[in-house]
Amino acid sequence: MSQPPASQSSASLPQLPYLPRDPKDICLKIGMVGCGGITSYHLQAYKAAGYEVVAFSDINLQAATNRRDEFYPLAQVYTDHRDLLKIEDIQVVDVTTHPDVRPPIIEDCLRAGKHVLSQKPFVLDLDVGQRLADLADEHGVLLAVNQNGRWAPHFSYVREAFLAGLVGDIVGVHCGVHWDHSWVRGTAFEKIYHLILYDFAIHWFDFVVTLFPNISPERVYASATRSVSQDIMPPLVAQAVIEYPHAQASLVFDANVPEGGWDRVLVSGSRGIIRSAGVNLHTQQIELMTNEGTFSPKLEGTWFPDGFHGTMGELLCAIEERRQTTLNARDNLKSLELCFAAIASSLSHQPVKPGTIRTLPVL
Repeated sequence: MSQPPASQSSASLPQLPYLPRDPKDICLKIGMVGCGGITSYHLQAYKAAGYEVVAFSDINLQAATNRRDEFYPLAQVYTDHRDLLKIEDIQVVDVTTHPDVRPPIIEDCLRAGKHVLSQKPFVLDLDVGQRLADLADEHGVLLAVNQNGRWAPHFSYVREAFLAGLVGDIVGVHCGVHWDHSWVRGTAFEKIYHLILYDFAIHWFDFVVTLFPNISPERVYASATRSVSQDIMPPLVAQAVIEYPHAQASLVFDANVPEGGWDRVLVSGSRGIIRSAGVNLHTQQIELMTNEGTFSPKLEGTWFPDGFHGTMGELLCAIEERRQTTLNARDNLKSLELCFAAIASSLSHQPVKPGTIRTLPVL
């Protein structure tokens, strides 16, 4: 009987570039449009990285003023984003508004010659997203989407291990998240019917897309339901199965687990398996198992706020290196295709081909 491979230290592994990167020389000035709650994580990350935010805009002047006072006291504040766009020194705009009002703002930024980092989910209509991607190309600027989950340390490490060929050709990707999402009670998020499959699961759909960069999914089957004990409107229990040629992916979301929690990722391939698990999304342990042994690298950082450092850093590096960003809007539409198809499937109880659902399904 063959013996299982021995456990080895992470020193035997190649160094994988899973941590956020910063540009080498340039320090571009940033403007922020929309100053809601999530922007505190953006700004914590930007300030720690040494990025310079010089202006804030929000229809609620107090919201813009509060963000300015807390993080960048010398910045300007506005209630109209078009005033912010008049500042010639601003080269990058972080657009964090809700998706229903975001496209016209992004369009104004692109036409003003500004690079844009758009909050996720990117758009409610794939054709609108395509038009914005085309507009960015037309004006010679970059349009990136803030898929900050890509720089959650465990997601980032798994992705880079795959890109380095450590697991070979992927056979399966399986993720499960078990936690309590009822924190949205009393917020605007409580009114989003597709809260889990749309606003939350977009990170996992995007993660799957990064592991199948050149393979199109054939169909998606998904479901969503209310748990027996939940007391808010959106269904908190959801799942999705994604079929690829010669591979599969599954996502499970149990969002009404008031006590305890567990998060897991398993990627199986032709050369080995890599898995990550922990009591939450910020505390993860990774194992890579191949015929060379079992490796347990120690991860640095946490999703919040490092994920936001990663997205802005990637955009700034792409600008400096004169290349397209890995977060580009056109590619992000592939993630939304999966997301929209899953939501449509959960409503029809039928499998759906990604790309055939062009707008966010509604009840």
